[in-house]
Amino acid sequence: MEKGFRQWKEQCLNKLDMSKKGQVDEDISHVVSLLNGCEQYFTTSSCSGRIILIDGAQKHGCVWLFVSHQQCQSDDLMSAVARSSGDAVLKFEPFVLHVQCRRLEDAQLTHSVAINSGFRNSGLTVSKTGKIITAVRSTHGLEVPLSHQGKLLVQQEYISFLTKIANQKMEENLRRIHRFYQNLQSALHADNLPAEPQTHHPSQETKNQTSVYKRRRRRERQPGTDCCHGDGSSVEPELDDCLDLFT
Repeated sequence: MEKGFRQWKEQCLNKLDMSKKGQVDEDISHVVSLLNGCEQYFTTSSCSGRIILIDGAQKHGCVWLFVSHQQCQSDDLMSAVARSSGDAVLKFEPFVLHVQCRRLEDAQLTHSVAINSGFRNSGLTVSKTGKIITAVRSTHGLEVPLSHQGKLLVQQEYISFLTKIANQKMEENLRRIHRFYQNLQSALHADNLPAEPQTHHPSQETKNQTSVYKRRRRRERQPGTDCCHGDGSSVEPELDDCLDLFT
């Protein structure tokens, strides 16, 4: 398993980034570097979070009218939706990160950090080939239709309101990323410290972290996300036949 993991990591990190952007988003480059610098982890895909306007029901095969990984202006969205000839949908997609882990214990650590940092839709999967993946995900997304067959369905005032909501979600998203990075640093540091004999009962914090795994329920797999950074292969197909660790 150790040799197989090292080979997977080397192959993944040496692959050409086939995502639309072609590189890691700036707001999470420190998170990706931290994980890839650890021998027990490597990232397979990521996106810092984005505000997008697409023309079409599905992201694959649709037209991207607007995309921003930062806060945006309502005028930008108005200009973009004016180019719609189909069904334009405004979305805010929060931070997502897929991390392949060497051991189950390593995956549990990153999952616990994610949950405690506010990414409560995170989970673990194990494929038939033994690949252990932590998916760091959140639930504070946004999806609103703005036009149908090229005809605007809402007033400009409402688009201004949606812009404000999307920007607020982006702010919260960045706060959670910062919290995740800080918590991850602390967890990795503590994990590398020499173990001390314990003659007392586990702390309440340890109990709470352990109970996270007991409380988690099986979640339906969500459609694969077109991440900003990745090797071009979706994580979802590889996990079609996998063991859901939360039953």
